[in-house]
Amino acid sequence: MTRPLIAVPARFAATTSALRYAAEVNARALIEAVWRAGGEPASIHPAAGGTAARLARFDGVLLPGGGDLAPYRYGARDTHASVYDVDEVQDTFDLDVARAALESGLPLLAVCRGLQVVNVALGGTLEQDMGGPEREHRHLVHPVAVRRGTLLERATGAQKVEASCYHHQRVDRLGEGLEVTARAADGTVEGLELPRATGWFTAVQWHPEDTAEEDRAQQALFDALVRAAGDRR
Repeated sequence: MTRPLIAVPARFAATTSALRYAAEVNARALIEAVWRAGGEPASIHPAAGGTAARLARFDGVLLPGGGDLAPYRYGARDTHASVYDVDEVQDTFDLDVARAALESGLPLLAVCRGLQVVNVALGGTLEQDMGGPEREHRHLVHPVAVRRGTLLERATGAQKVEASCYHHQRVDRLGEGLEVTARAADGTVEGLELPRATGWFTAVQWHPEDTAEEDRAQQALFDALVRAAGDRR
């Protein structure tokens, strides 16, 4: 049996020394986590138009981390000085991917920026910067409480996980229909789900790929995505 095909939107990189040119990339740890789960990860080019049709050949989607969304995308009039790596093409494509996957019932796992993209795609907003050192979630592994009875709990098999975080923004107002499935000790939203979704979907604010090779709960997220993708065939 062929592996379920998992679409992973590529991320623009201005410089890549190994390739000598600007490139479209995905983190190796992310790709390896999908492969370990039994999926066939495929990077897809961020381009406007026809997104739903492009996704139709895939069995699932993994919406990865990356730079910040343009604040105007969620109605902000000003841009905080810490906002970085905004790309209009990337934003448009990722938002289209999130909407198309949710509307079609395509299994979707959203990670870090991916969670924020889904929230904005459904009309939610973001806090542009979380503040000083005592509020930082960068280069940090910290405990996250997972709500009972959620897809996230079923996937990880845990009500508390150690999450590897690298973000300076977080959910402010929830998008339409979304529910919080996990929080950090400081109240930061760390997980989202959409009970009305027609397909498997969960989102986490952290980077499960960072520790998935050693942490069974983190790898289990990728396993659940690939399993749902296989069931959809």
